[in-house]
Amino acid sequence: MSKRLSIDFVSDVSCPWCVIGLKGLQTALARLEGEVEADIHFQPFELNPQMGAVGQDLDEHISQKYGSTLDQMAQTREMIRARAAAVGFTMSATGANGGKRRIYNTFDAHRLLHWAETQESERQLALKLALFEAYFTRGEDPSDTGVLLTAAAQAGLDVEEARVLLAGDRYAAEVREAEQLWLSRGIQSVPAVIVNGRYLISGGQPPDAYENALKKIAAS
Repeated sequence: MSKRLSIDFVSDVSCPWCVIGLKGLQTALARLEGEVEADIHFQPFELNPQMGAVGQDLDEHISQKYGSTLDQMAQTREMIRARAAAVGFTMSATGANGGKRRIYNTFDAHRLLHWAETQESERQLALKLALFEAYFTRGEDPSDTGVLLTAAAQAGLDVEEARVLLAGDRYAAEVREAEQLWLSRGIQSVPAVIVNGRYLISGGQPPDAYENALKKIAAS
Protein backbone atom coordinates (compact mmCIF):
# COMPACT_ATOMS: atom_id res chain seq x y z
CA MET A 1 0.00 0.00 0.00
CA SER A 2 1.26 3.47 -0.89
CA LYS A 3 2.23 5.73 2.03
CA ARG A 4 0.89 9.28 1.81
CA LEU A 5 3.10 12.10 3.09
CA SER A 6 2.45 15.78 3.70
CA ILE A 7 5.27 18.01 2.51
CA ASP A 8 5.74 21.70 3.28
CA PHE A 9 8.11 23.13 0.69
CA VAL A 10 9.43 26.43 2.08
CA SER A 11 10.95 28.46 -0.73
CA ASP A 12 11.20 31.67 -2.73
CA VAL A 13 10.49 32.06 -6.44
CA SER A 14 13.84 33.83 -6.94
CA CYS A 15 15.87 31.04 -5.30
CA PRO A 16 17.73 28.87 -7.85
CA TRP A 17 18.33 26.06 -5.37
CA CYS A 18 14.58 25.94 -4.77
CA VAL A 19 14.06 25.08 -8.46
CA ILE A 20 16.66 22.34 -8.24
CA GLY A 21 15.14 21.06 -5.02
CA LEU A 22 11.59 20.97 -6.36
CA LYS A 23 12.56 19.22 -9.58
CA GLY A 24 14.64 16.75 -7.60
CA LEU A 25 11.71 16.09 -5.26
CA GLN A 26 9.36 15.58 -8.21
CA THR A 27 11.78 13.13 -9.81
CA ALA A 28 12.07 11.21 -6.55
CA LEU A 29 8.30 11.01 -6.15
CA ALA A 30 7.94 9.76 -9.73
CA ARG A 31 10.45 6.99 -8.96
CA LEU A 32 8.51 6.09 -5.82
CA GLU A 33 5.13 5.90 -7.56
CA GLY A 34 3.10 3.15 -5.94
CA GLU A 35 5.18 3.33 -2.75
CA VAL A 36 4.97 6.97 -1.70
CA GLU A 37 2.51 9.75 -2.53
CA ALA A 38 2.77 13.33 -1.37
CA ASP A 39 0.64 16.40 -0.85
CA ILE A 40 2.99 19.34 -1.47
CA HIS A 41 2.18 22.69 0.12
CA PHE A 42 4.32 25.65 -0.93
CA GLN A 43 5.17 27.92 1.98
CA PRO A 44 6.48 31.50 1.65
CA PHE A 45 10.01 32.65 2.32
CA GLU A 46 11.47 35.92 1.04
CA LEU A 47 15.20 36.00 0.44
CA ASN A 48 15.06 39.78 0.12
CA PRO A 49 11.92 41.11 1.85
CA GLN A 50 13.20 44.70 1.74
CA MET A 51 13.87 44.68 -2.00
CA GLY A 52 12.44 47.78 -3.68
CA ALA A 53 9.98 47.90 -6.54
CA VAL A 54 12.59 48.28 -9.28
CA GLY A 55 14.76 45.44 -8.04
CA GLN A 56 18.55 45.39 -8.23
CA ASP A 57 21.26 44.22 -10.60
CA LEU A 58 21.93 40.60 -9.57
CA ASP A 59 25.73 40.84 -9.68
CA GLU A 60 25.63 43.99 -7.56
CA HIS A 61 23.22 42.34 -5.11
CA ILE A 62 25.30 39.18 -4.67
CA SER A 63 28.50 41.17 -4.32
CA GLN A 64 26.96 43.32 -1.58
CA LYS A 65 25.26 40.44 0.22
CA TYR A 66 27.95 37.75 0.04
CA GLY A 67 31.12 39.54 -1.02
CA SER A 68 31.49 37.32 -4.11
CA THR A 69 33.74 38.32 -6.98
CA LEU A 70 32.60 38.28 -10.62
CA ASP A 71 34.62 35.12 -11.26
CA GLN A 72 33.11 33.39 -8.25
CA MET A 73 29.61 34.39 -9.35
CA ALA A 74 30.22 33.11 -12.88
CA GLN A 75 31.47 29.75 -11.57
CA THR A 76 28.55 29.38 -9.18
CA ARG A 77 26.00 30.21 -11.86
CA GLU A 78 27.48 27.71 -14.28
CA MET A 79 27.34 25.03 -11.60
CA ILE A 80 23.72 25.93 -10.78
CA ARG A 81 22.74 25.88 -14.46
CA ALA A 82 24.29 22.44 -14.82
CA ARG A 83 22.49 21.14 -11.72
CA ALA A 84 19.20 22.54 -13.00
CA ALA A 85 19.72 21.02 -16.45
CA ALA A 86 20.35 17.63 -14.83
CA VAL A 87 16.81 17.70 -13.44
CA GLY A 88 15.26 19.00 -16.65
CA PHE A 89 15.06 22.73 -15.98
CA THR A 90 16.55 25.46 -18.19
CA MET A 91 18.11 28.49 -16.53
CA SER A 92 19.03 31.41 -18.75
CA ALA A 93 22.33 33.21 -18.29
CA THR A 94 20.68 36.54 -19.12
CA GLY A 95 17.67 38.56 -18.09
CA ALA A 96 14.65 39.45 -20.23
CA ASN A 97 15.52 40.35 -23.84
CA GLY A 98 19.15 39.40 -23.28
CA GLY A 99 19.76 42.03 -20.62
CA LYS A 100 21.54 41.62 -17.30
CA ARG A 101 19.80 39.55 -14.66
CA ARG A 102 18.12 41.35 -11.77
CA ILE A 103 16.68 40.34 -8.40
CA TYR A 104 13.16 41.46 -7.51
CA ASN A 105 10.67 41.62 -4.66
CA THR A 106 8.58 38.42 -4.52
CA PHE A 107 5.88 39.24 -1.97
CA ASP A 108 3.04 39.48 -4.51
CA ALA A 109 4.11 36.17 -6.02
CA HIS A 110 3.71 34.59 -2.58
CA ARG A 111 0.25 36.16 -2.20
CA LEU A 112 -0.72 34.63 -5.53
CA LEU A 113 0.65 31.23 -4.50
CA HIS A 114 -1.29 31.40 -1.23
CA TRP A 115 -4.48 32.06 -3.18
CA ALA A 116 -3.70 29.27 -5.66
CA GLU A 117 -3.66 26.72 -2.84
CA THR A 118 -7.19 27.73 -1.89
CA GLN A 119 -8.23 26.70 -5.40
CA GLU A 120 -6.53 23.33 -5.89
CA SER A 121 -3.15 21.97 -4.78
CA GLU A 122 -2.36 21.10 -8.41
CA ARG A 123 -2.89 24.74 -9.35
CA GLN A 124 -0.40 25.87 -6.73
CA LEU A 125 2.24 23.51 -8.09
CA ALA A 126 1.54 24.64 -11.66
CA LEU A 127 1.80 28.30 -10.61
CA LYS A 128 5.07 27.68 -8.76
CA LEU A 129 6.61 26.09 -11.84
CA ALA A 130 5.28 28.88 -14.08
CA LEU A 131 6.84 31.50 -11.80
CA PHE A 132 10.17 29.66 -11.77
CA GLU A 133 10.16 29.57 -15.57
CA ALA A 134 9.22 33.25 -15.81
CA TYR A 135 12.12 34.32 -13.63
CA PHE A 136 14.86 31.80 -14.30
CA THR A 137 14.20 30.73 -17.89
CA ARG A 138 12.90 33.99 -19.39
CA GLY A 139 14.46 36.49 -16.96
CA GLU A 140 11.13 38.20 -16.25
CA ASP A 141 10.18 40.28 -13.20
CA PRO A 142 8.07 38.20 -10.75
CA SER A 143 6.86 41.39 -9.07
CA ASP A 144 5.30 42.63 -12.33
CA THR A 145 1.52 42.25 -12.47
CA GLY A 146 1.57 41.24 -16.13
CA VAL A 147 4.12 38.50 -15.47
CA LEU A 148 2.11 37.23 -12.50
CA LEU A 149 -1.14 37.18 -14.49
CA THR A 150 0.51 35.28 -17.33
CA ALA A 151 1.78 32.71 -14.82
CA ALA A 152 -1.71 32.45 -13.33
CA ALA A 153 -3.17 31.82 -16.78
CA GLN A 154 -0.55 29.14 -17.47
CA ALA A 155 -1.53 27.46 -14.19
CA GLY A 156 -5.21 27.40 -15.18
CA LEU A 157 -6.25 29.97 -12.58
CA ASP A 158 -8.92 32.65 -12.96
CA VAL A 159 -6.97 35.59 -14.38
CA GLU A 160 -9.58 38.21 -13.49
CA GLU A 161 -9.72 37.04 -9.88
CA ALA A 162 -5.92 37.11 -9.81
CA ARG A 163 -5.97 40.67 -11.17
CA VAL A 164 -8.33 41.81 -8.38
CA LEU A 165 -6.19 40.07 -5.77
CA LEU A 166 -3.00 41.74 -6.96
CA ALA A 167 -4.62 45.17 -7.07
CA GLY A 168 -5.33 45.00 -3.32
CA ASP A 169 -3.68 43.49 -0.25
CA ARG A 170 -5.60 40.23 -0.07
CA TYR A 171 -3.64 37.47 1.71
CA ALA A 172 -0.87 39.90 2.70
CA ALA A 173 -1.43 39.24 6.40
CA GLU A 174 -1.63 35.48 5.87
CA VAL A 175 1.64 35.40 3.93
CA ARG A 176 3.46 37.47 6.54
CA GLU A 177 2.11 35.25 9.30
CA ALA A 178 3.28 32.13 7.48
CA GLU A 179 6.72 33.64 6.87
CA GLN A 180 7.09 34.42 10.57
CA LEU A 181 5.92 30.93 11.50
CA TRP A 182 8.67 29.24 9.50
CA LEU A 183 11.27 31.68 10.76
CA SER A 184 10.16 30.93 14.32
CA ARG A 185 10.68 27.23 13.58
CA GLY A 186 14.30 27.87 12.68
CA ILE A 187 14.10 28.02 8.89
CA GLN A 188 16.83 30.47 7.84
CA SER A 189 17.61 29.24 4.33
CA VAL A 190 15.69 27.62 1.51
CA PRO A 191 14.61 25.30 0.16
CA ALA A 192 13.52 23.63 3.36
CA VAL A 193 11.42 20.52 2.87
CA ILE A 194 9.47 19.49 5.96
CA VAL A 195 7.81 16.08 5.78
CA ASN A 196 4.82 15.31 8.02
CA GLY A 197 5.70 18.32 10.14
CA ARG A 198 8.65 16.45 11.67
CA TYR A 199 11.44 15.65 9.23
CA LEU A 200 13.58 18.34 7.61
CA ILE A 201 15.42 17.91 4.30
CA SER A 202 17.54 21.01 3.68
CA GLY A 203 18.86 22.43 0.44
CA GLY A 204 18.49 21.72 -3.26
CA GLN A 205 19.17 18.00 -3.02
CA PRO A 206 19.51 15.66 -6.03
CA PRO A 207 16.73 13.12 -6.71
CA ASP A 208 18.61 10.24 -5.06
CA ALA A 209 18.83 12.11 -1.77
CA TYR A 210 15.10 12.86 -1.75
CA GLU A 211 14.26 9.32 -2.77
CA ASN A 212 16.29 7.79 0.04
CA ALA A 213 14.96 10.23 2.63
CA LEU A 214 11.32 9.75 1.63
CA LYS A 215 11.70 5.97 1.69
CA LYS A 216 13.03 6.09 5.24
CA ILE A 217 10.33 8.47 6.40
CA ALA A 218 7.57 6.41 4.78
CA ALA A 219 8.89 3.30 6.50
CA SER A 220 9.14 4.94 9.95
